[in-house]
Amino acid sequence: MRAVLVTGGAGFIGSGLVHHLIAHTDAVVTVLDKLTGAGNRDSLTGVPDERLRFVRGDVCDVAVVDELVAGQDVVVHCAAESHNDAALRDPRPFVDTNIVGTAVVLEACRRHDVRLHHVSTDEVFGDLALDDPTRFTEASPYRPSSPYAASKASADHLVRAWVRSFGLRATLSSCSNTYGPRQHVEKLIPRQVTNILDGRRPRLYGSGAHVRDWIHVEDHSAAVLRIIEAGRIGETYLVGADGEHSNREVLAMVLQLMGQSADAFDHVRDRPGHDVRYAIDATRLRHELGWRPQHTDLEAGLSETITWYREHEAWWRPHKATVEQEYEREGR
Repeated sequence: MRAVLVTGGAGFIGSGLVHHLIAHTDAVVTVLDKLTGAGNRDSLTGVPDERLRFVRGDVCDVAVVDELVAGQDVVVHCAAESHNDAALRDPRPFVDTNIVGTAVVLEACRRHDVRLHHVSTDEVFGDLALDDPTRFTEASPYRPSSPYAASKASADHLVRAWVRSFGLRATLSSCSNTYGPRQHVEKLIPRQVTNILDGRRPRLYGSGAHVRDWIHVEDHSAAVLRIIEAGRIGETYLVGADGEHSNREVLAMVLQLMGQSADAFDHVRDRPGHDVRYAIDATRLRHELGWRPQHTDLEAGLSETITWYREHEAWWRPHKATVEQEYEREGR
């Protein structure tokens, strides 16, 4: 790979992937990002100028996307509206970016015959019961619960249709909950970490029994790169690190790592339609492509993440007040 375009490359997962590509390949990376929502130009700090081209633009802009895709070896499509609470407030941007934007990227890749990797989410599968012994696999039916998940499911179907109908060279990945540095403060872990740093009591939706399968952003990025290198065209690979923990357990770890009691938080009203449990079976990725997660100690990963937020207040501070005001209006 000499030239890679990462849409949404200033977001959390996108910027993590950009840093990984710079560290582990010789590619020159172009980033397309609208810099709204979770996008932050400072997330790309440290990437050498000679290996990065940054374009501020909308993934729905046909002319901009077409010009950027031309001449690329690979496009990694990370651009998405991704926050469930925001989707409940206003679903329309999720339809525009996640569905229409994906169609724009697909058509550009088709016109220029460029290899595509589409980054999706385990939320397209809906949820599992807490006592269900099964996990999501590539054959699991789609049962999205939220506007966000439904928009991502729609995008996935478009990618598969372009592969079958037009012979597009594309792969897909659905990943479990990703955590680590440079994640927007609206998300569970960075919100509670920054609350504690600000002297606020953390807040937990409902009972906190909801289970997520946690994976470090470095492991997610390594999985995406491996799929690009060796994944079979048209296939979907599930990415997970066997990291099932309830939200309450994760918050307790964060509190204790930050020198507080594990129960020093407040319960707040639950999110409507809140999925109960996610769990990933990553057998195909591990057996076919030889990928293995390296950050398997969640507590150690959380400790490193907390340190990053302590040391990068200038990165998250400009967004914190706005996020908390929105949650206050909703009683969360």
